[in-house]
Amino acid sequence: MRFVSFPLRLKTCSGNQVFSALRPIYKEIEKDQKGRTALELEMKHSYRKLKKTRSAQLIFAALSLFLLVPAGLLSGQETVPASGINITTWYLPIRTENRQSLHDVKLTPIGTFGTERRARPGIPAHLHTGIDLKRPNANYIDEPVFPAARGKVISLRNDGPFAQIIIRHSSENSMPVWTVYEHIAGIKVRHNDEVDPSLPIARFMTRAELNQYGWQFDHLHFEVMKAEPVRRQPERGKPFFYYGTYCLECHTLKDLDDKYHHPLDYLKYNWHQTH
Repeated sequence: MRFVSFPLRLKTCSGNQVFSALRPIYKEIEKDQKGRTALELEMKHSYRKLKKTRSAQLIFAALSLFLLVPAGLLSGQETVPASGINITTWYLPIRTENRQSLHDVKLTPIGTFGTERRARPGIPAHLHTGIDLKRPNANYIDEPVFPAARGKVISLRNDGPFAQIIIRHSSENSMPVWTVYEHIAGIKVRHNDEVDPSLPIARFMTRAELNQYGWQFDHLHFEVMKAEPVRRQPERGKPFFYYGTYCLECHTLKDLDDKYHHPLDYLKYNWHQTH
């Protein structure tokens, strides 16, 4: 990791000048956790020696900010409200030419994140907590559904059109998140399985299944949860259905932001972090 000497003889400097000087350094910090720790120690040592001059205060504050805030927040790029930088490699949960690009992603007409869903019999009005990904091609036999990242299956149900898998993802540098895959069929994993994003966990429904349950389920409902799923008691016919989501409990944007990440923004953010 490179370290840079600052012109500390200057008694005054603008915040913008400091941030401009530090931006390339942050990119190095971001890539090197050991270097990050070393720089924190160096900062403490240097700050004591600099006798709290105006320029030293600005530089110290700016470096502290860079150590704590994701790069996108200062560059104007989209960011994800999170408690850490997740270094797990993330992918689209569907088969496309490039699973780290949104180029081939298409959503259903009412499948965007946060869309208002009207009340209907047995279901209250709510905001859509995920995205509904269209089938990526005309394969109605075995179109695969993949986990978005490495993780562990903590809950699943396999009971018709609302078949669902919930996966917990975690890394040393980030808070855990949970991904949800719903309206799936042909589940290939079991409770407590470790999953890999290169291997399918299920598939889209076939024509026969859609004829049985309804063509409104011809998509993959995908969520990224920041709040831990709701613990529940398994029931007859659903012995591994250990957790539920908040899909019918988000009535305001605050509810949504407290419990969920925007799936596409979350993927784009993590692709930015790993490239």
